[in-house]
Amino acid sequence: MPAATSPLTAAYDRLAAAFPGLRVTELGPRDPAPGGPGWVEAAALAAGGAALDTFLAWDAAQVERDYGRPARPDVVASFGLHRYAWAAALLITVPWFLHRRVPRLPVTHVGYDRTAGRMAVRRPVSVACLPDDPAAALPGTVVVPDEEALRTEVRSALAEHLEPVLAAFGPRMRRRGRALWGMATDEAVEGLWYVAGLLGEEEAARAVAELELLLPGSTPPYAGSAGFRVLAAADGDPLHTRDRASCCMFYTVRPQDTCVTCPRTRDGERIARLTGAAAG
Repeated sequence: MPAATSPLTAAYDRLAAAFPGLRVTELGPRDPAPGGPGWVEAAALAAGGAALDTFLAWDAAQVERDYGRPARPDVVASFGLHRYAWAAALLITVPWFLHRRVPRLPVTHVGYDRTAGRMAVRRPVSVACLPDDPAAALPGTVVVPDEEALRTEVRSALAEHLEPVLAAFGPRMRRRGRALWGMATDEAVEGLWYVAGLLGEEEAARAVAELELLLPGSTPPYAGSAGFRVLAAADGDPLHTRDRASCCMFYTVRPQDTCVTCPRTRDGERIARLTGAAAG
């Protein structure tokens, strides 16, 4: 399955068109992995050590440069994990959402350059799809019987990729178990929800429905559900929000600011901020 005929290309192209901040390059069997300043292999992050030290040093410098104060080491590690996992999850969730295709991409198959918003992926171990997908005839394709089986593939592919990454970041974040998988849940949900919103209101609404089925709250190792709910604006208009399963710890850097989906953000403040964003 050379990159030129990959069943993932259309999804990654549409991702880049909607969100130019993340471009995905598919590597053929003989293509060298991209290197140079900014690039890191996901397997190197998962191994910890010098590669992870260098990766997190960028986050530490960014916090101090942008906010004029250093962040605690565990907070820096939380920021670093967020920036990687948010992007990496899209490699799996976007092809599923757009084309019902789920790639298996272990850490050995992914490289990341966050300074330029680029990822590189090797040929997937496999791509799961539904029986009526034209990609079903391609080599390396696993055909599953129905939508729930395909959702199982999504959960499994995400866990396969993220588990070694969480194991490396966890000790530096002073988190483990459910707290780490809560972050994984949040990155998978919020990444796809954001990208779907760039594709239009209908796709954003569909993403909410799809993610609620993907993560209903009873699918270990993920912690919690997709967490969506609807608030009412002063004029009665619905405002869509969600409750994160974890905290990104940004409040430790700037206490007056919290994410609109943070468990610390009260509904009144959410309504005000969401209403203001809609007006803008």
